[in-house]
Amino acid sequence: MPARDNFHSVMRIGPVQIGTHRDRNGQTKYAAVCTADRCGWSADYSSRTAAQLAARTHRCRVR
Repeated sequence: MPARDNFHSVMRIGPVQIGTHRDRNGQTKYAAVCTADRCGWSADYSSRTAAQLAARTHRCRVR
């Protein structure tokens, strides 16, 4: 069975979106993804506050 990417509780901080999902072990994780063109930054975190901090401090290197 293929993995499902179901994100919920999506919020946006600047160009970064944060979504809640379950990993393959069933644990809740928080993904932070930059939506700016050609940036490509993303990361998974175990807490929402860590994902929000990363979103607030993220600076795109693409100009």
